Amino acid sequence: MIRLAVIFLLFWQLAVTGLRIPHFLLPGPLAVAQAMLDGRTTLARAALTTLAEIAAGFVIGAALGILMALAMGLLAPLRRALMPLMTLSQTVPIFAFAPLLTLWLGYGIAPKIAIVALMVFFPVASAFGDGLARTPRVYRELADSMGATPIEAMRIVRIPAALPDLASGLRIAAVYAPAAAIVGEWVGGSRGLGALMIQSSGRMKIDQMFAALAATILIAVVFKAAVSRLALRLEHHAAGSSQVPA
Repeated sequence: MIRLAVIFLLFWQLAVTGLRIPHFLLPGPLAVAQAMLDGRTTLARAALTTLAEIAAGFVIGAALGILMALAMGLLAPLRRALMPLMTLSQTVPIFAFAPLLTLWLGYGIAPKIAIVALMVFFPVASAFGDGLARTPRVYRELADSMGATPIEAMRIVRIPAALPDLASGLRIAAVYAPAAAIVGEWVGGSRGLGALMIQSSGRMKIDQMFAALAATILIAVVFKAAVSRLALRLEHHAAGSSQVPA
């Protein structure tokens, strides 16, 4: 992957230099690197703001999604009532709510966290909820034969069996979270990498805009790797737990 990135950057620089593409249309990677170095203080401050929005929104959205999945797993009528609504909600772009959230919550960090939380909530709730609903029948029968209550069966049997599904939901949500934060900053905000992109574009500082984009990609890759590592630990825990009922 690193080799491909180096080849891409080299090809990009050669294309910009050889074709004499105007700087205001497409700066080369060397110009972008120089912009990152010159504006490192501003870029670091914006990156920390965006990272805080991503992390806070991801934690809130994942927690709410897990709680919703558990509630639907314990209460079958609730699942039958909410699953069609959750499925229907997926047809509406969550980004469309960004202007409304900005109107309701203001231009601070709150609407950005909210839009990230919404983007994270649905894949986590859907994936974990499906996993809880697909608990192997033999596991449920074993829990019933041992006199386990629904909550005990959920804790001992159903949750461990559904951890791989939760891991998948977290991986998907980790891809959406950075994009949600950037869109929230585009719609209304004066801080963060998304806001820096808009400001740089308006001032025709295209190299600075690309520098903010590069920082966004770096944050997204690192955040996805961190969540994937957490998801892998959940899957390993599930693999170990699955040996107990057997």
